[in-house]
Amino acid sequence: MTDHTPFGHVPASRPQERSAAAERRRAFPFRFPADPRPLGGAFTVADSVARLTRFYYLERRLAQAIGAWTLSIPEFEVKVESGRHLFWHADAARRLRDRLNEQQLRLAAVDEFRDADIDRLIDEVLSAEDTAELLVGVHQVIGRALEIAYRHHAERTCPIADAPTIRLLAQIRLDYEPMLAWADQAIAAYVAGGIDPARLERWRWHCDRLLASIGGVTGADRLTAAPACLRSVETAFVRGTAPRRDLRFVTFDRTGDYDAFDGGARLEPGYDKERLAFVRAQRDELDAIEAFGTVLWDIRFTDFDAEYRLARMVWDESRHTEIGHRAMMALGFDPFELPNRLTPSTCRGPMEPALALAEINMIGEVGVLKSIGRIVDEAAASGDTLMTHIADYIRADERTHVRSGQVVMKSICDLPVAELDQRMRAAFTRCLYDLGAITQGEAKIALSRESLEHLIGE
Repeated sequence: MTDHTPFGHVPASRPQERSAAAERRRAFPFRFPADPRPLGGAFTVADSVARLTRFYYLERRLAQAIGAWTLSIPEFEVKVESGRHLFWHADAARRLRDRLNEQQLRLAAVDEFRDADIDRLIDEVLSAEDTAELLVGVHQVIGRALEIAYRHHAERTCPIADAPTIRLLAQIRLDYEPMLAWADQAIAAYVAGGIDPARLERWRWHCDRLLASIGGVTGADRLTAAPACLRSVETAFVRGTAPRRDLRFVTFDRTGDYDAFDGGARLEPGYDKERLAFVRAQRDELDAIEAFGTVLWDIRFTDFDAEYRLARMVWDESRHTEIGHRAMMALGFDPFELPNRLTPSTCRGPMEPALALAEINMIGEVGVLKSIGRIVDEAAASGDTLMTHIADYIRADERTHVRSGQVVMKSICDLPVAELDQRMRAAFTRCLYDLGAITQGEAKIALSRESLEHLIGE
């Protein structure tokens, strides 16, 4: 029988050369592990591009969707964790985008991709009745389906030729494992706290049916009938504009001054007072999660790099909030005994994105950088290792945010800096007047950056 290769040709092998090769192998002293991976897989490059493009688009849309809800999530733990998840989805989109570019798609073509079926699915998930339903749609329906699809794709594609895709899917799944586990536990907590499990199950079934009707996350599954009624068709989704907090918080929004709302200073002037104000401000970075997440939603599809930078800032602010929360406990407080300042989010929530971003970038983050160096130095001089540790990391983040925020502003706004600054200060002056934080006389001219910094509490 003629010996053919898998390609259908008789090998042009010479017996003496083959024998010599076998002898050289026997003489070679090292026995390295054999690579068990086979050559070949289920997908062509075109197949892979089609699936990865849908994965990319779903990840990008999930990051945007979580951004749309950042103001409307009341529960502290869920708002903070969702900030982390927002970035994980944006980072998954970035990895997939890079791989698609390697597979010869122009980045512009990747970013211009749209899918009306996926948009309809995301619109419906956004129409969740409450945060528990949002977690069901984002994590237990779409997230779970993506995790399964990533695993199956990695198992079926060519393990040698398509190794970069396998590696990036494994990296994405490292984030998915804790994210999906947390979501399951959070939904169980909602049920244990009184949320009707039957309502959540109906919503899960509804979203699952809608996903199945578009061929699943790959688009290749058998199409099924879509649900007859969609909430998002009956009432189009509109993002919230008011910051929400759970019932554990005491909140205030008519001033940015902690002492003014507290009815007087808790501590005498000095390092201890500055430390407490700094720690409280970090816990209240909940408003920064809301600011960057909302801007991400509002500028969606304007520029991928801008979305990604905003997503990273959301994650950073989630960490700052956690730092402040834990530092309060380290100082001996129940974090919920200290009132939460809503003034920045109350003003920024309804604003156009360029003005909201300009305020937090030009005033909030620049204001932090003006004072944080002194806090780091004073903490070190006082032997306060905890404050030295956290403030140093936060300072590094805020430096990056100032730079990234300026890049984002340039991509979404073509106003000269002076005009943007004037419009921003005028808008926040009006907001503070509406809140009753300033008088009509004070509101006649746009407040200075320094005045806004004090009145808003940045």
